[in-house]
Amino acid sequence: MNAEPRILRTQAEETLALEFAAARTQLPGSPAIAAARENAFAAFQKQGLPHRRTEAWRYTDLRALLRTVPPLAIGPTAETSLLADPLPGLDRARLVVVDGSFRPELSDLAGIDGVTIRPLVDLLQEGDARIGLQVASLNDAMVSLNSALMLGGVAIDVPAGVRIERAIEIAHVTTSAVASHVHNLVTVGDDAFVRILETHVGPAGSAYQANIVTEATAGHRAKVVWAKLQSEGDASVHLGTLAVTIGTETAFDHLTLMIGAAISRSQTFVTYSGENARAGLFGATMLRGKQHADIALSVDHAVPNGASRELFKAVMDGRSEGVFQGRIIVRPDAQKTDGRMMTQGLLLSEDASFFVKPELEIFADDVQCAHGATSGEIDEDILFYLLSRGLPRAEAETLLVTAFLAEAIEGLGDEAIGEAFEQISRNWLAARGQEAA
Repeated sequence: MNAEPRILRTQAEETLALEFAAARTQLPGSPAIAAARENAFAAFQKQGLPHRRTEAWRYTDLRALLRTVPPLAIGPTAETSLLADPLPGLDRARLVVVDGSFRPELSDLAGIDGVTIRPLVDLLQEGDARIGLQVASLNDAMVSLNSALMLGGVAIDVPAGVRIERAIEIAHVTTSAVASHVHNLVTVGDDAFVRILETHVGPAGSAYQANIVTEATAGHRAKVVWAKLQSEGDASVHLGTLAVTIGTETAFDHLTLMIGAAISRSQTFVTYSGENARAGLFGATMLRGKQHADIALSVDHAVPNGASRELFKAVMDGRSEGVFQGRIIVRPDAQKTDGRMMTQGLLLSEDASFFVKPELEIFADDVQCAHGATSGEIDEDILFYLLSRGLPRAEAETLLVTAFLAEAIEGLGDEAIGEAFEQISRNWLAARGQEAA
């Protein structure tokens, strides 16, 4: 007699099952979306929360880290008092998403004429076939959980040939200790140009959890600049996923800056669907205390003549943990692919850790691919040189750390966003200097 194996669920997984059972009839969407939610939650339950034996989540064991789950955000809140602007002085349009729901009355849509902005809830009601299309093959438990519980978000449609010079920010704001599941869609037409900015903020000391999934497509010959700032509250959990497909001769440049949250993971999946496309993927992580931040990257060269450059840098202080897992896949037909990946970690404390796992999966024979990784402390010779010129130690270290991160931040190639992000890194270093004083 064969017995069905008994699945032991954690308290957090049991809570999620109860929340889905209670919320399933209140969540927005057509009958087709409702059926997709059921399938997605079944997929999540089959896998459970990712743990150390889940290879893609090896260094971020959510089964151990998530002991509890806060109440699910299931509807728009009346909150109108937003947190401080994380990027003061940076000109951009703002699409504000509060506790999982798009809030047009708090948004600024000026300067983006020609772009269509819609609440995701409208697309859910219509059963838009694009929802879930880019993430269908990821087999990721947290993406499945988002697909089951997604409440809202925004859909941005940039028509073919339209150029939008003003950056468009999707401002994700959490106001209290809730679990929110935001789902965004971004569609960029052929020959279009757009600058997308993701920001994620929430209150300090609040143990909220944010699970955000964004699906994007960039048409042929499109140019997309995309920057993400994760500056969540210090007790929060942030899980962010971007899945993007780029077309022929498309240029896609992406930068992630991670400074917030107690536990965070930012994962990016890039798939090439057209030849002669180029992607530049950059990241800068700054951690202190007991923060844990994981950056996961997958670049899938599915067609010939694609190029990708990845540069990720991380600075760890205190007892923090930084993680980078990067994979470049070159399919059998993707001849003449050119892919390079570099990761560098800078440890400011003996108790800090940095885990790196670069991977190359190459199934074509006429390609150029490479990866490298380094980790170490501040160069004592250079530090001594600066000290010998009269610089205080804190100022000298700030100068060296700023220079270390600058290469990754400047890789985006957008001067205004780059300067705003560099100011955030300088503020982080100034706060570190004050703590040390």
